[in-house]
Amino acid sequence: METLIVLAAVALLIALGTRLIHRLNAQHDARIAAHHYGEPFPATSRPPGYSRHTPAAQPSRRRLTGTWP
Repeated sequence: METLIVLAAVALLIALGTRLIHRLNAQHDARIAAHHYGEPFPATSRPPGYSRHTPAAQPSRRRLTGTWP
């Protein structure tokens, strides 16, 4: 009789655990679906050399400060 109760308890815990994991996965999927990013794979969506911003179009972030021999 004790073995039957233990088996029922184990089966119940397994069922509850799988239900919890399923709900957490659904919640995670909903969070991911809420965020819309620009490009999922920017490196593979364009051929090499066809990026959105060309280096000439971007302003230079480096400034010459001071003098260096």
